[in-house]
Amino acid sequence: MPELSLPTVVLIAVLLLAVVTVAQGIRTVPQGQVWTVERFGAFTRLLAPGLNLIVPYIDRVGHKLNVQEVVLDIPEQSVITKDNATVAVDGIVYYRVMDPAKAAYAVQDLKQALVAMAMTNIRAVIGEMDLDQTLSSRDRINTSLLNILDGATEPWGAKVSRVEIRKIEPPETLIRAMNLQMTAERERRASVAKAEGEKQALVLQAEGRRDAAMRDAEAREALAQAEANATKMVADAAAGAGADALRYFIADKYVKAFEAMAANPSSRLVIVPMESAALAGGITQAMELLRGPGTAGGPAPPADPGGGLLPGDRPWNRA
Repeated sequence: MPELSLPTVVLIAVLLLAVVTVAQGIRTVPQGQVWTVERFGAFTRLLAPGLNLIVPYIDRVGHKLNVQEVVLDIPEQSVITKDNATVAVDGIVYYRVMDPAKAAYAVQDLKQALVAMAMTNIRAVIGEMDLDQTLSSRDRINTSLLNILDGATEPWGAKVSRVEIRKIEPPETLIRAMNLQMTAERERRASVAKAEGEKQALVLQAEGRRDAAMRDAEAREALAQAEANATKMVADAAAGAGADALRYFIADKYVKAFEAMAANPSSRLVIVPMESAALAGGITQAMELLRGPGTAGGPAPPADPGGGLLPGDRPWNRA
């Protein structure tokens, strides 16, 4: 292998130095990031996304910052509420770097600072609330944490856009006690609802019985009034004709009732009472009354009080 001459070696060294120098002076920043430039350790400027040139061997890239919105996990921690209940809480924080220079040099580690501040303020906010408020007031906790973190990170050049509590979990023993309490409360509500329903049903039944009794009393009163009116009308009608008209009226009702009983197709046996002779006498008197005093030659003879034969009638055979 032939030996290289001194000029050739120098030329190669110069070329290598030129390549390294150009490489040191050219920086390509990806989209969504901003780089800081330090000259002899002091911050000078920012490098925007794209192709950038710096002074080789004098300038160097200090920090590479992501200016997109970043999701930061808050580790789970145990928090004691106002009523001395221990709950496990974790969450997430959404933030974005607004001023890369402050985010790079105003705080040593922005992510670590955000995590520590979020955990501390979670303990402070939940520590002012009892367990029931903690479990039912996530929005209130999120809003309080957002206001605190956003104000605290402003000097660091960061903007906290949202804070979300993901989990608020009491201990297992407390969960069982809460389930028992919830079951007892639901049973109590069911018992109260059942008692209210039974009470309402009894009230409605009593009101129904009262209304029915009132209507029944009104019906009986109307029936009695009708009976009284009918009796009064019969009495007024009989006042002019005397006892004969009453006997005719009673005999007519008796005959109609007997006819209805005899005409019943389901009845094969008709029992004739012993007082049939009195019925016949009443009918005879009614007929005589209808003929008038001039047709029969005088008033009809009265019926036998003992249920016997009327004068002038033929005797009936009694069974």
